[in-house]
Amino acid sequence: MFKNIFKALKAGAFLALLAYAAALFALPDELHMKTGGVSRFSSPLPIFATITPESAEVIRVDGSPVTQNITINLRDGADIEAAGEGQARLDINLFGRPLKSVPIQVSERAMLIPCGMCFGVRLNTSGVMVLGTGEVQTAAGSVRPAGDCLRSGDLILSVNGRPLTRKDELISAVEGSSGDITLSVRRDGLELTERLSPAVDWADNRRKIGVWVRDAAQGIGTITYLNPAGGGFGALGHGIADVDTRRLLPVKDGEVYRAEITSVKMGRKGAPGELIGNIKKQSIIGTVEKNSEYGVFGRVYGVSAGRAPLPVAAPDEVHDGPARILSSVYGDSPREYDVYIESVNRFSGDRMKSMVVRVTDPDLLKRTGGIVQGMSGSPIIQDGRLAGALTHVFVREPEKGYGIFAADMLKAEGNGFL
Repeated sequence: MFKNIFKALKAGAFLALLAYAAALFALPDELHMKTGGVSRFSSPLPIFATITPESAEVIRVDGSPVTQNITINLRDGADIEAAGEGQARLDINLFGRPLKSVPIQVSERAMLIPCGMCFGVRLNTSGVMVLGTGEVQTAAGSVRPAGDCLRSGDLILSVNGRPLTRKDELISAVEGSSGDITLSVRRDGLELTERLSPAVDWADNRRKIGVWVRDAAQGIGTITYLNPAGGGFGALGHGIADVDTRRLLPVKDGEVYRAEITSVKMGRKGAPGELIGNIKKQSIIGTVEKNSEYGVFGRVYGVSAGRAPLPVAAPDEVHDGPARILSSVYGDSPREYDVYIESVNRFSGDRMKSMVVRVTDPDLLKRTGGIVQGMSGSPIIQDGRLAGALTHVFVREPEKGYGIFAADMLKAEGNGFL
């Protein structure tokens, strides 16, 4: 009997340790907070934590300023509020032994203007992108001059030492060559040198290397925010990839244009919809400086969203519940529409899918069927803060889509955590 009791005690202790481990794992490794923000710390277990502030103005716990080290029981729960800029530390202890330390960084909250305006964009690549390779028909038969030297997604930077910016420069260099040519190629972050022998095409008597290339891309999307401080903008919530290679386009520069939505292809189950519009290429309103995985960024001028700046929500502040989006689904003027944030995943491996958003607005559902291509970048506003932006639609449920945190877009832009 005592043996069984001992086994039960051991099993209970093991389960308790597992529960403690799970509770500790749920705590973040570090906590970034913005002034005025509140994070709720709680645990089903009696875990004690000591909060050490840098100064009395940094942290409040349950509304009271923390002027010196205090110890709290997380089983009772505690609201930690960011009162002012500075640092603090939360130390987890078990039987007097330190288990985990969570640094807390408090900084001023960014203020951005939610936009929702549709725009046209043209991206110019930093080189010439290879889409694929093929054969050249010569008088002697078919040959593949590129062979294994070039692959889909390669970026040709120069030919015979001369930098390339446009595909017609590559065509001219190949056609004007009298022998082998040397290409500088970037592949997966590495720069390679490849030597090719152009072949003469029997149909037009021109020298070719048998590759399909692209030097630019364009499309329509939505501007998420404008930065009142420096005239910067963030858009799309995802990067622009080449339609053939599916790779993120390496951008040298680009232009931003006004655009107007003329019609909508309704989204239906299994068939994503699309905003159809005109890019007004005579009306340049800005430049592109960066095409990142989490958005397109640059500068705009002469553009007003007609709205006041909003504070940017920290990821911890975004929650399940009602919200609104700003989007242009006809003409060029954005409107607000009701949505519902169904779930939030702050630890998603894919930051573009940090939340699931469902359209609830009857007017938007009637016009688009939900979320359609071209709405990417539509700002999500919750609790008076800029929470994030739409990124993708659910193909089988067009009324639903994914969203990215505005905080992650700002980080990708290079403006710190928020």
